[in-house]
Amino acid sequence: MHHHNNCHYDGSHRGHHHENHNSSVQDHHQHCHRSPHDHNNQDHSANITKITAKVDVPILSFPKSFGQLRRRKRAWVIPPIRFPENDRGPFPKLMVQIRSDADKFKTIRYSIKGPGADQPPEGLFHVDRDSGNLYVTEPLDREKQDQYTLKASAEAVGSGVIEEPMDIIVFVIDMNDNKPQFTQDTFLGEVPEASPIGFEVIKVEATDMDEPGNANSDIRYRILKQEPELPSGNMFEINPVSGVIRVNSRGLDREKCTKYTLEVQATDSTGEGLSGQGRVILTVTDSNDNAPAFSEPTYKATVPENKVGAQVVKMSVTDGDEPHSPAWNAKFTIVGGDPEGYFTVETGFNKNEGIMTTAKGLDFEKTSKYTLLVAVENEVPFAMQLPTATATVEVNVDDVNEAPIFNPVEKTVVKQEDLPINSELAQYTATDPDFQRNQKVSYKIVTDLAGWLNVNKDTGVISLKSNMDRESHFIKDNKYTALIGAYDSDDLPATGTGTLTIQLEDVNDNAPTIDERLNYNGEYSVVLRVADNQGMEQDSTVQATVCDCSGEFVACKRIGEAGVGLPVILGILAAILLLLLLVLLLLMFLRRRGGEKGEPLIQDDDIRDNVYYYDEEGGGEDDQDYDLSILHRGLDNRPEVFRNDVVPNFMPAPQYRPRPANPEDIGNFIDDNLKAADNDPTAPPYDSLLVFDYEGGGSDAGSLSSLNSSSSGDQDYDCLSEWGPRFKKLADMYGGEEDDML
Repeated sequence: MHHHNNCHYDGSHRGHHHENHNSSVQDHHQHCHRSPHDHNNQDHSANITKITAKVDVPILSFPKSFGQLRRRKRAWVIPPIRFPENDRGPFPKLMVQIRSDADKFKTIRYSIKGPGADQPPEGLFHVDRDSGNLYVTEPLDREKQDQYTLKASAEAVGSGVIEEPMDIIVFVIDMNDNKPQFTQDTFLGEVPEASPIGFEVIKVEATDMDEPGNANSDIRYRILKQEPELPSGNMFEINPVSGVIRVNSRGLDREKCTKYTLEVQATDSTGEGLSGQGRVILTVTDSNDNAPAFSEPTYKATVPENKVGAQVVKMSVTDGDEPHSPAWNAKFTIVGGDPEGYFTVETGFNKNEGIMTTAKGLDFEKTSKYTLLVAVENEVPFAMQLPTATATVEVNVDDVNEAPIFNPVEKTVVKQEDLPINSELAQYTATDPDFQRNQKVSYKIVTDLAGWLNVNKDTGVISLKSNMDRESHFIKDNKYTALIGAYDSDDLPATGTGTLTIQLEDVNDNAPTIDERLNYNGEYSVVLRVADNQGMEQDSTVQATVCDCSGEFVACKRIGEAGVGLPVILGILAAILLLLLLVLLLLMFLRRRGGEKGEPLIQDDDIRDNVYYYDEEGGGEDDQDYDLSILHRGLDNRPEVFRNDVVPNFMPAPQYRPRPANPEDIGNFIDDNLKAADNDPTAPPYDSLLVFDYEGGGSDAGSLSSLNSSSSGDQDYDCLSEWGPRFKKLADMYGGEEDDML
């Protein structure tokens, strides 16, 4: 049994195969590691040693365990096997021997599983079941797979598994078997002419499939060839590490050489290994190294005055740079002679021509000639110090007949609408800007829709031709507008216009009217304004109905919002009158019964003797001076009562007859006043209900003792029958027998 604290091998531990440089699994150190606290357990290690026999190969032993199939110490690490790619064989080629220490007393059978063994790529590794020799059957390619993990097992014949499975890791050693390749077959780039030294043009890039971070993939660049070699063969340089190509020399000129072709090389192993080549084509682009120049140094033109946008002149230029490039396209600027901005210049469609036009109307009377200085540049700055070309433009202003100008252009006057005819409204004059021509200015009416105005042809005085009316439909916002013309005395007169606005002040020439808002029902909405002495006021709308009234009085009104009609009111009044009549009859009946028994119906000292009787009809000598005004005191003593059941009526109240001095006329007096009361819209319909009101002690009315006895023969009641059906019943009651009453 072999015991090793550290087990490894190097090139000196080789047998007769050490002369084979490519079978160099023995050329790399193999190490087995363990934790420091296990240094006394030398027997529990993974051993790689050599066997002194016909073939000297490394041995990879299963780790020791404490008893059969007991778990091994975790501190032991199985070292990987390193095998180079692209080994030349012969194959199968022995890599290592797998061994179990139990092979001294038992027959052991070895096997492997995993990718490269029984999984794809199958059969790449093979183990001899008896000896445990592990073989590789063909060359390995690191670029396809750089690592394999196999699971090795050992079984004792007749006893089954004798060792726990062991992981075997095979690392494929990289060999420099791939040359660098550029990412593009041809790189295309542009370089401006006259570029300075160090100007970055383009970056090339190559890749290597060998192991990254390895010398086999460490690439260096260089330029092999430049075509053409103008003006020299080293116009460009390349950074050997980054692949950036820069300008290395001055003298790039597109007009002499428009394109360069570079052959570049990428070499691995820091420039000492395998190489790949590529191509770079650089196009020399135009730089603004040629200044534009005017075709003529001086331009002359004549322009009419007052015309905006009139073309003055076209100025062409030449440029040695590439046509229609930003370095060739021209840009023009007026640099002198036009401080007030009367002119402007734009680049033409073909980009090499300047077109000058007027930005404002020129005034011959002010300036008759302009001398302008125009400069030309390109759309991009010059690539070097170049002079700026200029040209002179002489502009002569052509005098034309100009129209007179009103001052102000719009004039407003304020006048009353009732001005008499021929009244002067205003003097509105204009001046001729062609003062050198000494022309006469005349005036005329251009627009006068209402036909109200006249203008003096020579003075410009505007007068009134007809009466003005502020209510005319030609008036807008109390203003009337007219257009006045002024023309000169030229053979072809020029006419200018001015606007005259007349603001009319109102004159009290219309009487106020009531805004009658009538619907189709014959009703008017009347607005009433109620105000108190302290200025508080409020507007209310009253609905009024208008109708034609003929013959007897007809009440045509609308009774409030409650909707009570006239027939209803008349019905209520009739019912009240009937009730009063019944009460009166009952009172007379009780009075007569009381007189027969010798007891008055109401005692003289009764506090109720001041009840107002509204049915006084006159008669006896004691009643001649009875004051009938007492009958109307019911509502007069109750001012708090507010009548809201009657709509205000604007009809005149009927006239009541005064009480006659002759008692014989009392019947006619009562009958006439009764009719007047029936037709009085202001009479309360319920005043008779106050007959039985208690009104306190002491009555202003006299005694009605004359009615105390119905059997008194002092009165003749038959005359009541002559007063109409209303009093006939009373005549029957007082004039007839008691049994007749019953």
